[in-house]
Amino acid sequence: MRVLLIGANGYLGRFVADRLLADPAVQLTALGRGDDADVRFDLATGSPGALTRFLDAVHPGVVINCAGATRGGARELTRHNTVAVATVCEALRRSGCGARLVQIGCSSEYGPSQPGSSTAEDAVPRPGGPYGVSKLAATELVLGSGLDAVVLRVFSPVGPGTPAGSPLGRLAEALRRAMQSGDGELKLGGLGAQRDFVDVRDVARAVHAASLSAAQGVINIGSGRAVRLRDAAAILARVAGYGGALHELDAPPGALRPAIGHPRPDPDHTSPVAYPYPDGCGSWQQADVRTARDRLGWRPRINLEESLADIWMEAACRI
Repeated sequence: MRVLLIGANGYLGRFVADRLLADPAVQLTALGRGDDADVRFDLATGSPGALTRFLDAVHPGVVINCAGATRGGARELTRHNTVAVATVCEALRRSGCGARLVQIGCSSEYGPSQPGSSTAEDAVPRPGGPYGVSKLAATELVLGSGLDAVVLRVFSPVGPGTPAGSPLGRLAEALRRAMQSGDGELKLGGLGAQRDFVDVRDVARAVHAASLSAAQGVINIGSGRAVRLRDAAAILARVAGYGGALHELDAPPGALRPAIGHPRPDPDHTSPVAYPYPDGCGSWQQADVRTARDRLGWRPRINLEESLADIWMEAACRI
């Protein structure tokens, strides 16, 4: 099976590439903006016609799109998350390869949900920020393209390679600094949010399964269990061997609060801090993952403690 992987150098893409390379039946070609891609192509600026010519030459059976941007202004997010996907869809429509498309979506497309609830694929999306809006627009383009396509809505990926700017990446870095300086107390803000964490290697397994399946539409990829960030912080401290005290410091209602996982700012400095839910998902998200089980035969295998231990191993290397 010939697979074209877009975004192989990203956080998710690296693990998807590893998973596909371990399958002897897969012939993998990586397309991206970096020098180490098999083919250099920028989806945000490249034309559908140029991509069509490449698709006709390689003739993949599956195209997997892991590319995109998680940060930046609305214009940049739209260019990398929406325009790029429009280019892929148009190129596939023009091409004679007939490839199946596996698009990586995200839980930010849903936006906030009711605490205690599990979000199924038929929930009405109400993204709470430009990132979620840009990803939802990409999903709608894929679903309306007429292609053989599936969108995997990935909830909160964790594990090795977790970006330092993510909530758990920031928690690991705060712990590392505390241990390095011998601090017996760590004060953190924004730990009240609850998220559905899923290991990045389980995500890669889901992408592999989706590429082999005939499933179409939207499929949630998560653990099916929301975890409070303060509980994740406690697990992270335990696996790190941090013996100090963790103190959660939240501001009163209506006040600016520290972003998730950030140490509390110095009260003498009044510069604005980030809203505590930069993903636009509010205080609670939990996936209903029955569709992934029924249509992909997929279940998460790696528990959160193992994922957090791998995050800590990488952070500890910087001590």
